[in-house]
Amino acid sequence: MTTHSATLREEIEEMIAIGELKPGQHLDETELAARFGVSRTPVRETLIQLASMGLVVIRPRRGAIVAELGPQQLVEMFEVMSELEATCGRLAARRMTPVEQQALFAAHQACQEARDAQEPDVYYYKNELFHEAIYAGSHNQFLIEQTRNLYRRLRPYRRLQLRVRDRLSTSYHEHDGVVQAIVGGDGELAARLLREHVMIQGQRFSDLMASLPQLQRDAA
Repeated sequence: MTTHSATLREEIEEMIAIGELKPGQHLDETELAARFGVSRTPVRETLIQLASMGLVVIRPRRGAIVAELGPQQLVEMFEVMSELEATCGRLAARRMTPVEQQALFAAHQACQEARDAQEPDVYYYKNELFHEAIYAGSHNQFLIEQTRNLYRRLRPYRRLQLRVRDRLSTSYHEHDGVVQAIVGGDGELAARLLREHVMIQGQRFSDLMASLPQLQRDAA
């Protein structure tokens, strides 16, 4: 994949993640080609790549749309996500180097600054770096790739969660426990805390379901 097509994929992926391209929205190849100043061929190739990641659905003779997740799918995917992150945390507690621990501390500090500023969008990006630091600390490349793939698939929904009242403060507080467990070498505690941090159930599930219309508004 060329650097140009990789950039195109990242830009469209980001538009999906932030809700600029909404679940169920039709993706017009001609419009996207004009927007990015390219021909339709790289756009078509990019949509195929995004379809392989589960972010786009390509329908025969009807073109591509942004993938939609139903409530049951969301619960199941967050359930798997929570187990993948728990495994990353368990391994990171055993394997993280001092340099990687410092990167985790730095990412945690950046999350605190975004929380204090009450900037959910900034927090979202800093939160990604925080979780990436944990993935890297697992030193298991296959696990890292699988976790990243599912993280990407759930990005619009993870981002939406951060807009729920008090979720920034709660998320940061949960991060704090995870950092202490990893740096303290307590893999089982790190795993349990990350599992609870990522799982959506009870009130968090209700809040996410109530917020979904915001994500889907204006969908074609």
